[in-house]
Amino acid sequence: MQKNSRLEEYKVLGYRMLLAYVFYFIARVLFYVYNADLIEITGFSEFMKLAYHGLAFDTSALLYINSLFILLSIFPLWVNTHSWYQKMLFYLYCVTNLIGYATNFVDFIYYKFIYTRTTTSVLGSVENESNLGSLLGAFFVSYWHVFLLFFLLASGWVFLYKRIRISPKKIHSKWRYFGSSVLAICLVIPLCIGGIRGDFRHSTRPINMVDANRHVKVPVHADIVLNTPFSIIRTIGKNDFKAVNFVTKEVIDQQLQPIKQYPKDSLTLDKPNVVILIVESYGREYFGAMNRDMGIKDYVSYTPFLDSLAQHSLLFPNAFANGRKSIHGMSSVLAGIPSFKVAFTSSAYAKQPIQSVVSSYNEMGYDTSFFHGAPNGSMGFLGFGNILGFDYYYGKTEYDLLYPDNTDFDGFWGIWDTPFLQYVKKEMDQKQEPFMSTIFTVSSHSPYIVPKEKEGKYPKGNVPMHQCVGYTDEALKEFFEAAKTAPWFENTIFVLTADHGNQVYYDEYKKTINRHTVPIMFYYPGNDEVMRGVDKRLAQQIDIYPTLLKVSGYDKPFRSWGRNLIGEEKVPPFVMTHSSILYQYFDENYICIFDGQNVMGFYDIKDKGLKNNLIEQRNEQMDAAEERCKAFVQDYMDRIMNRKLMVQ
Repeated sequence: MQKNSRLEEYKVLGYRMLLAYVFYFIARVLFYVYNADLIEITGFSEFMKLAYHGLAFDTSALLYINSLFILLSIFPLWVNTHSWYQKMLFYLYCVTNLIGYATNFVDFIYYKFIYTRTTTSVLGSVENESNLGSLLGAFFVSYWHVFLLFFLLASGWVFLYKRIRISPKKIHSKWRYFGSSVLAICLVIPLCIGGIRGDFRHSTRPINMVDANRHVKVPVHADIVLNTPFSIIRTIGKNDFKAVNFVTKEVIDQQLQPIKQYPKDSLTLDKPNVVILIVESYGREYFGAMNRDMGIKDYVSYTPFLDSLAQHSLLFPNAFANGRKSIHGMSSVLAGIPSFKVAFTSSAYAKQPIQSVVSSYNEMGYDTSFFHGAPNGSMGFLGFGNILGFDYYYGKTEYDLLYPDNTDFDGFWGIWDTPFLQYVKKEMDQKQEPFMSTIFTVSSHSPYIVPKEKEGKYPKGNVPMHQCVGYTDEALKEFFEAAKTAPWFENTIFVLTADHGNQVYYDEYKKTINRHTVPIMFYYPGNDEVMRGVDKRLAQQIDIYPTLLKVSGYDKPFRSWGRNLIGEEKVPPFVMTHSSILYQYFDENYICIFDGQNVMGFYDIKDKGLKNNLIEQRNEQMDAAEERCKAFVQDYMDRIMNRKLMVQ
């Protein structure tokens, strides 16, 4: 009788699954340790409470990963206890679990760049990279300690798995063995289904990333509750573009004015050239002129040239990015299309006619071009640039035709900023005016290196990014010095912004909302009275598009969710960002946190860390913020899904 019992097998199965929970808990602890400067927790009890709520998400991930292992462990094959069968289960368990477990370790570091758990959208960011091998090599060198931790924990997990073995048994009564197994299967399968769904109620949808916010008061704590395998699994094949109906068309037209038209007036310039500089990872924190009134103790600037240029420019020191990745920055700045949970450019809706800075300047007879020193196609820029309609694309391929010795390649991302920007200037000299050019730099990025001949020249600062900021600042200085000698310089609007931020040092920029900050600066050397000063109102990347059309004299209707930053504008200042889980809409009074269906909280605009939820103290201003947030989401989904990104 005892020899026919499967109780020992079930006990061992329980032990093996318990091991997975233990090691996921360890990964959660390590995730917090690596990111404690970005996720503030008051103490041990609060962390344990978050970890407790995380069990539901761990359970779902582990059951997804181990579903075949569990099934093969309980299925009555009469050979379950044989050594060859147990060895097969061992390899199945280790391979699937350790692959899933490794993704948690990626976020020990990657979280500092995207401020959210990794999802499948990350694949869209790397699929166009031709230099993945060198990038992974640099990652291994820079973050060897993460690899070491994974190796040690993985080895410990395997060791503990092998400590408890199942001994081979002879089956005397196959029918009894089969009958008891069927009963176990009938019990285990419903438990697994409920565990995967996160609930046993049939009426409840399976849990997703948004549900982590049900258990937290501070939104950023949801990233402790979550685990990376769950975040990846639950976003596989997901279409996050869904039609919604929150408000009437009249509300959208009144609150957003998505179709704009600007008459020519005294602010209109005479066919100015336009140069848009999207500086890689150049968060607002590094830019001294953008932090003069921030009140940050012992603040240090790493941008001496840009600080000097700012004295002759129009600054927006309260500006934000509308996405988290480089391709998000491209679509936000050039097409006024923000990216939320999934990059618009990686979606099935990207291949449609899009009204943008590019299409508008093409209509006005401009020469339009895009410059990026990385291998052509990197970041998806070439493909999206073709959709926007650039006349010319200049990447590493074009650069190498002129300089085939490859000595200016940084070994990782592309051509160093200094030589590439000089190349850009020479190409611009050959352009027929008026022209519009976008330059996307590459050097201010991990692995945070500068050319060997420049090592030691720039302040090391407090984080590795700081010396890269100094290098790119000098590269920009040399570019502008060269541009000043060109006949096209005086009648050129220069716009400087960043795709997103990078490493942060000051506490002010570790706050949840301030992680999305970027500089926005307009410089027009041709007239001292135009585009000068400091405007402290809210601004965002999608505002650059309508602003340029206004000052360039484009007087036809066009689609834009942003607002003109220069002169009068009926739409009040606002910003729309996304944490990959929640929308974050804010105006000059409140921050509205919205999950796509329901408002999760309201915070005072000064509460950038989102610590004091005021949802129980609703007022008319909060109601108005909610309405504008919903109007934005509704029109965004409608225009993208129904191919209405052009004004017909």
